[in-house]
Amino acid sequence: MEVLQTMIIYLEFQANILGVKVARAENLETTALGAAFLAGLATGYWESLDELKNLNTAGKLFIPTMEKEEREKLYKGWKRAVRATQIFSEE
Repeated sequence: MEVLQTMIIYLEFQANILGVKVARAENLETTALGAAFLAGLATGYWESLDELKNLNTAGKLFIPTMEKEEREKLYKGWKRAVRATQIFSEE
């Protein structure tokens, strides 16, 4: 449950910071699903990626709720943090 809660917080933040809707897959075992899709494509079970698009449905939709000013403030802080780490990587 802790991992799922962390994912929910992350997806909510991602939607807010990007200002766009973010969809979580209905099937949370996407690593296994991806491996199965690739195996099916490799063996010819599916002929193309188009066939797979209908098999992977969206689950919960996260809609941004953060105000533009807050988003810009956080983004400015993130850019500042990136610049600070770049200084250390130059040495």
